[in-house]
Amino acid sequence: MQEKSPDLKARSLWSGLSGVKALTLTPAGRPLSGALRVPGSKSFTNRALIIAATASGTSTLSGILKSDDSYWCIDTLRRLGVAIEVDGDTAVVHGVAGVWPVSKATLYIGAAGTTARFLPGTLAACAAGEWTIEASERMSERPIGELTDALVTLGADITYLNPGKSFPLRILGKGLRGGAVTVSGKISSQFLSGVLIASPLAQAPVSITVTDGIVQYAYIDMSIALMRQFGAEVTRNAALTHVDVYPGGYAGQSLSLEADASTCGYFFALAALTQGSVRITNISYEARTTQPDIQLVDILEQMGCRVTRERRYLEVTGPEKLKGGFKISMREMSDQALTLAALAPFADNAITIEGVAHIRHHESDRIKAICTELSRAGVAVTEHEDGLTIQPGTPLAGSYSSYDDHRMAMSLSLWGAMVGGIRITDPGCVSKTCPNYFEEIAKLGVGVSEER
Repeated sequence: MQEKSPDLKARSLWSGLSGVKALTLTPAGRPLSGALRVPGSKSFTNRALIIAATASGTSTLSGILKSDDSYWCIDTLRRLGVAIEVDGDTAVVHGVAGVWPVSKATLYIGAAGTTARFLPGTLAACAAGEWTIEASERMSERPIGELTDALVTLGADITYLNPGKSFPLRILGKGLRGGAVTVSGKISSQFLSGVLIASPLAQAPVSITVTDGIVQYAYIDMSIALMRQFGAEVTRNAALTHVDVYPGGYAGQSLSLEADASTCGYFFALAALTQGSVRITNISYEARTTQPDIQLVDILEQMGCRVTRERRYLEVTGPEKLKGGFKISMREMSDQALTLAALAPFADNAITIEGVAHIRHHESDRIKAICTELSRAGVAVTEHEDGLTIQPGTPLAGSYSSYDDHRMAMSLSLWGAMVGGIRITDPGCVSKTCPNYFEEIAKLGVGVSEER
């Protein structure tokens, strides 16, 4: 798989590691142990920002994630005329009651998939306006037809400006009339969330039939729960094959957002690998977060780790040797598929990951990318259409590509806790979700050397 040059335009003022070409990692030579707080959830942050912007009244959102994705979301909303003040990890959003003050603009959203899927419907729901949405190179390659087709059914006026159903888009604000619509859930849960988030702004009730199953049900639950917190009326059946959303818009709220469970996974994995103990102090399993990636700790427990689940923290302690010899669907927590794939060579038996065909369409073709790097590292791996099988084996020292994909960079960095001379190219891509990631693993004891 050919390495692509990083799309530096998509990096933001909140990016870290500016000008760093690569990082070389060195094991601490001891168990990695410590306690830390991780940044806020990307999934919660951009959902809450966009809903708050369309709401009536002011919202205060504490615990936001300050990363590339949230930077471009806030920048876009400000370009639409929304007043937003950011102080530390708190954002005060002055809602516009569904009427964007700037009625004509070109908006750049970077590589923020959540903004890409949640913003178009809220623009189309406005009674007047004309906006062009541009995205990063990779985001512009990713199809968005399932979302735009559904929005057009509800009355949206959306035009593709390049061949293919992808960005850039031109959206004319003519309002959403509401009515019945069918949305496939098999490609991305964000398409359905995009329709849901816009629906309270429609002129009449929206009745959504969901076909083909849903990739990651938990993220739909997250969207519906946030919508309800902001005052939207939403009903659904138990199977999530039918959802009704009623007009009425949103009302401003004060919310404290959860820590990012996806980011927690890399730190827990470091403990698992090194017989260490890592505690995350701002997330709880017992409180039953709706973020599916929290379930990685269940897999780590299956692999021999000790997991301490308390209401105020979550802690993982690694075993003498990780256990393999199992097959697992990562469909519901697919952002952790690469984390498990990076851990798998250090287990005592093969591990098969399945159910994640959709991650081929993320920031990279993640299945092909991790298989390529595992093979280059001398680890036996078999690629499947919906996953991969990894055999035990110690990765070789060498230079590995991040593919301009934050989850590839953070997953491959796990090898650096066990093998000297692991070099990660374009490490700055982690700023998409965790700009200070390498600073935090350095605090735990991993040696981090910059190459400019």
